[in-house]
Amino acid sequence: MGLRIFSKITCVATLFLIFAGGMVKSTNSGLSVPDWPLSYGMLFPPMVGGVFYEHGHRMIATVVGFFMLCLALWIGFQENRKWVKGLSFFSLFLVILQGVLGGITVLYFLPDPISIAHGVMAQIFFVLTIIIAYSFSKERKEREENLESTPNIYANFLKLCIAFIILIFIQLFVAAIVRHTESGLAIPDFPKMGGYWIPLFNESMLLNINDWRFDYNLDDVTIGQVLIHFLHRFIALIICILMIPLNKIGLKYYSNNPKMRKTIYWLDGLVVFQILLGIGTIYTAKEPWTTSFHVAIGAAILGIAVLLFLRVAPLKMDNLKEKLCI
Repeated sequence: MGLRIFSKITCVATLFLIFAGGMVKSTNSGLSVPDWPLSYGMLFPPMVGGVFYEHGHRMIATVVGFFMLCLALWIGFQENRKWVKGLSFFSLFLVILQGVLGGITVLYFLPDPISIAHGVMAQIFFVLTIIIAYSFSKERKEREENLESTPNIYANFLKLCIAFIILIFIQLFVAAIVRHTESGLAIPDFPKMGGYWIPLFNESMLLNINDWRFDYNLDDVTIGQVLIHFLHRFIALIICILMIPLNKIGLKYYSNNPKMRKTIYWLDGLVVFQILLGIGTIYTAKEPWTTSFHVAIGAAILGIAVLLFLRVAPLKMDNLKEKLCI
């Protein structure tokens, strides 16, 4: 097994870890194991109830951390590119910090800011594993051996990819706020919102929402939570709109590039699937598996968007800055 394969395994394992973390929150198992770094003073407690999800999440995180340690050391001894070495050791530092942050989250009884930071940092680490994996891909090696300047016309698509990545990351940040402020059902209907096609965010809308929540034995929400949930939906709409020029320009410029077309199609499919999962999350009142897949697919969309950028971007930083007019 070479670095190319092992870096991909680390990448996939990280995505699975994000899903496992989603299951912890979706099943409200975050405090099922109230101590850290051990679990009830043991390395392997009985895997029953919420302990299965929380301790299982810790075990998967340990495996991912070990993978990253091995990957960083392997790259450190074998790789000559300084930026790849630096990125791998920074990723190792980040995954260690992420583990500590997860422990602090438990010890301080799941405070929202730390829990949100824990979720967002997981997305950043996942992106770094994708960049590392791509640096060892056959595709990048072929591009390095046949260096050609990117035509100027592609600069527009490059900027569009960056805008899309930024928007997806903002959406994932907002999604973390939605989850950890218990705003996932702050607007419990779809396609209407609180009984309105155009939300007014008034007392009448809030009354409709809290009446529904009362029927499901849920606590009342505030207008603030409703606004957070609405923002998540609004950004999702902007993402869908941005997909139109991304497809139109990308498929036009790369009509003869099967890998680029395939990446764009994957992005399309994941976005559609994510919308369905979001709707499903509402209609199932946050059923754990549906909600957790919604979390994982969100990360996958970010990952595919980053891969799309890596495939279209110049390999040299100077050329990239030139295309972006920096």
